[in-house]
Amino acid sequence: MIDTHTHLGQLRIEDSGLRPYQLLRWMDRHGIEKAINMAVEVPEELDFFVTTKELLRMTRRHRDRLFPLCAVAPRHRYPGRFNPLPIIKMYMDNGCVGYGENLCGLPVDDPMQQIVYAACDELKLPIVMHFDSWINRDRRGLPGFEKMLQTFKNVKFIGHSPNFWREISKKVGKEGYPGGPVMPGGRVDELFSKYKNLYADLSAGSGYNAITRDPEFGYEFLLRWQDRLMFATDYLRIGQETPIIDYFKNTEMPKRVYEKITRKNAEKVFKLPK
Repeated sequence: MIDTHTHLGQLRIEDSGLRPYQLLRWMDRHGIEKAINMAVEVPEELDFFVTTKELLRMTRRHRDRLFPLCAVAPRHRYPGRFNPLPIIKMYMDNGCVGYGENLCGLPVDDPMQQIVYAACDELKLPIVMHFDSWINRDRRGLPGFEKMLQTFKNVKFIGHSPNFWREISKKVGKEGYPGGPVMPGGRVDELFSKYKNLYADLSAGSGYNAITRDPEFGYEFLLRWQDRLMFATDYLRIGQETPIIDYFKNTEMPKRVYEKITRKNAEKVFKLPK
């Protein structure tokens, strides 16, 4: 299995965070061969940064199993003077396999964000996107995000978190983690149908909730979008519950579907060695 969403380093004041050896031991216990590691370079949501340079250093001895992403803060410098392309290219040349996690507290289609998307578009990179009420904020139905999918077609946008996954249902309330049956015809299905550059990871409570709140719908959703979904946990602290692991171990599904979601899609999206 390949976990496409993990963290290293201290992110919260109450938790010292994970060191590489701790993440690797946890992976070994759960049968996870490789993991994608997120950089955090904006102040929203978390207490500390884990910079791309720090992440490259932490993973340097483990590049057969730990694969870092890069990130930049879109609000660098004065407006209109920041060019992230050479920075992102430098990070990629040093071992990063994509961009993420995008945790910026701006609208998803803000012009400063679009400069970053344009750089990733030129380099044909995947971007892991977090959506909530402040980070990459958007209106219900994700119209701003749809414009980004239309505009930056070389980017593989990877949807994640509450305000993305609540859109699995056509009926969307204010809850970040809605329960109960899913009403078919949600925007996630619609966007998957319209845009081949949209992917999603099943990490955290939001991804797990999306496919288990209505088990029959969730299972059919996995089958329907088996080429676009990726196994992930958002593991960032010792003792964290990661029920998505047991879901995939205990849910019977066709072997080809299991292999795509737990490994093959990640290899394709992040261009990992096989």
